[in-house]
Amino acid sequence: MDNRYSTMTEVRRVLWPDYESPRFADPLMFQQGIAGSLELFFWAWVRFQQVIRETTGHEVPVFQRVDQAGFRLPLDERVLADADTLLVFGLDHMVTEQEASPEEIEAVRNFLEREGTCLIIGPHHDVGASPEMQERAMEYAHHGDALVPRQQRFGRYTRSLMQGLGIPVENRHGLRPAVMKESRRIAPLTVMRELDTRGWLAGVTNFNFHQHLPHYALTDEATKAVHVLARQPIDTSRPHPFTLAGNQEFNALVWMPPGGDRGGDVLVADSTVFSTLFGHDESLERFWRNIATAH
Repeated sequence: MDNRYSTMTEVRRVLWPDYESPRFADPLMFQQGIAGSLELFFWAWVRFQQVIRETTGHEVPVFQRVDQAGFRLPLDERVLADADTLLVFGLDHMVTEQEASPEEIEAVRNFLEREGTCLIIGPHHDVGASPEMQERAMEYAHHGDALVPRQQRFGRYTRSLMQGLGIPVENRHGLRPAVMKESRRIAPLTVMRELDTRGWLAGVTNFNFHQHLPHYALTDEATKAVHVLARQPIDTSRPHPFTLAGNQEFNALVWMPPGGDRGGDVLVADSTVFSTLFGHDESLERFWRNIATAH
């Protein structure tokens, strides 16, 4: 079915035998529906939380704007008052029609007025946006993930938050990164070192492999307020409308330095960059530490 998460049972079948231990397969220990597969995300962010705690001495709390029971926790001073870095991941399907409220936009704008703050925002992929069925079929064959349907569009909430804050970036597509032939590891990033004056990517060569990553397109190509710091080479052996249009890389990390009334930084990066669900290495942990120490 389009525009929904997989159930844990589906995850187990497609990725068999990776999740057949009782920890994940026993329904008395782990939920087997969609709620169970969502719990995998929280497990996979634990290492990031540990690294930040080790680096800064501070815990990294996790909140859901709308949890599995439907309870809402909008972004406001309860979350932002004592924070210096805010990560907002857009894993909401667009069909849920979630949008940032004017109060949330204003709260984050006020947060970013404080010098030394940082917003890391990551709408996930937008697969199957085209009304053409053949184009959707091409996208599906390109990423090759049986757990992702022909249409899975994420990030209406984060899109609306970025629009409200004047961040000229939009998530598009779901692109499969290139890998190195010898090791099958994800291909290195193309890093614009001369633009990275803050050192976000110091010592970083790669992120982690995920079959369908978003291209963070600049909606205002003329702006000088936004820097594309890293691009990811694409697997061109699998056709995709984006590569057929002549593109061989997608924007993987975008930075808006402080400017005007905004004293904080804005980074646009996908949630998978902070997850171990799809693997991680020293390069990825170096990126996490850079974020923690850049201020």
